[in-house]
Amino acid sequence: MTMQEKSSRPFVFINAAMSADGKIATIERKQTRISGSIDFDRMDELRATSDAIMVGIGTVLCDNPSLTVKSAQRRDKRRSSGLPENPVRIVVDSTARTPVDADIFKKGEGKRIIAVAESAPQERVKQLAGRADIIIAGKKNVDLEKLLAELKARGIHRLMVEGGATLNWGLISGGFVDEIYNFIGNIIIGGKSAPTLADGEGFKNGFCRLDLLSCEKMEDGVLIKWKVLYK
Repeated sequence: MTMQEKSSRPFVFINAAMSADGKIATIERKQTRISGSIDFDRMDELRATSDAIMVGIGTVLCDNPSLTVKSAQRRDKRRSSGLPENPVRIVVDSTARTPVDADIFKKGEGKRIIAVAESAPQERVKQLAGRADIIIAGKKNVDLEKLLAELKARGIHRLMVEGGATLNWGLISGGFVDEIYNFIGNIIIGGKSAPTLADGEGFKNGFCRLDLLSCEKMEDGVLIKWKVLYK
């Protein structure tokens, strides 16, 4: 039995592309293309080999991602292994703001989960319950530790996180991330209000430390892989 199998949560990794100045989107919080086809294919492989993909509600509202596996070959490989063609798609959405016509509901087969807080409007939760499994964790905001424990109990062992900045911060500051994969592109986005890899309140001391696993040139940028170190 591995250490992660003994853990009360899944193996969690964040995958993100950011500009040379550390931005993951514009000041309008709109996603912009930072990497190219090679990195997109790498990301698709990560999706295909994960049990679930998780994003925050901000990412859903701004980008409306489907979070599906794009490669037909990879979808076929998952099906041949007895898996759904797409990993479980999860939205962390404390107040149940996920649109009922979001692309995660309309595109691709597979299970969807919306994680909400107890304070979420019941009518909104009821509407979403017709399209996804609902996990209630936390009172005013989703309790990430409780959510991750519930996901592990449901058989999710490898969890890919695709942002955004608020969710990333919550996971990192909570000590719930094992690895971070950063593609750094050859553009400057700028803007003091543009989201970075991890926003939130920020550390005043006791910063999150990283151990460099690898660094390689990819297309016109650099792919860096980090192991997250916690005391």
